[in-house]
Amino acid sequence: MPSRRSRTRRVVRRAVVLLAALGLVVAGGVIVLNRVNDAPPIVQRCIASDGDRSAALDPEQSGNAALIAAITLERELPARALTIALATVMQESRARNLDYGDRDSLGMFQQRPSQGWGSEEQVQDPHYATHAFYDALVRVDGYQDMEITVAAQEVQRSGFPDAYAQHETLARLFASSLTGYTSGGVICRLAPASPVEQAELVEVLQARLALDLPSLTASQEDHDGAAHLLIDVTALGGEPERLGWAVASWAVMTAQVTGASEVSVAGQRWLREDGADAAWEPVPEGHPAVGDPVGIVRVS
Repeated sequence: MPSRRSRTRRVVRRAVVLLAALGLVVAGGVIVLNRVNDAPPIVQRCIASDGDRSAALDPEQSGNAALIAAITLERELPARALTIALATVMQESRARNLDYGDRDSLGMFQQRPSQGWGSEEQVQDPHYATHAFYDALVRVDGYQDMEITVAAQEVQRSGFPDAYAQHETLARLFASSLTGYTSGGVICRLAPASPVEQAELVEVLQARLALDLPSLTASQEDHDGAAHLLIDVTALGGEPERLGWAVASWAVMTAQVTGASEVSVAGQRWLREDGADAAWEPVPEGHPAVGDPVGIVRVS
């Protein structure tokens, strides 16, 4: 009998195919509409900023970065570990799950089955590959105090040991937001979501949450015909407000796959429909997120 993990993965894969197919229609409509209005189509991307610097990832890269960040939270690893992991995948694969590479290298981290990283199927499973990377990283004595490129090289043994450094700024910016140390540091500018049934949207969100953040659970609330998932982050331990921002950043950066249209936390919300003008803004009076306790992330 298939495991719960296998079933949830199949749900996510089906949802990705559905949303991608529907997204082609929506994207075409956006481009036509924008041409009529003489406005350019939305360049879909997620942006991390600390006020002085910024870096961007496309939706595919963003979803993979969010997955790695979620595993970092689950394993209670420091933000430094995520910075190293993100710099690594940017250098190795541009944060894409590749089915090719140098010699037998595969996946986001370009791990080689012949070098004991796992089977071809395993190293192309982003969850397995991330855990394998972290299993190796935590065995590196003093990795938290090393330069990013040195720590990455200790794990990867690349032929270009200094190359990881070029991705350090991007990795730091996204890692700070995805671990909650920079509140509201990540926003995503996306095209409108494809119309899907509320029940299907909830199922996809729940499935992705079960894969990436299995320690967390979400309860469903309905307001004005819209389904909301309330994610309680306290099971992760630590500081609820910081972790709330971390999980909210994860929810925004996976919205292209899940179809999420709104994320709120700590009295702030991100609206997908704002498109190129998307930003974290205060929830308005009467919004269902008003009064949500610290540590609750609302996704709809």
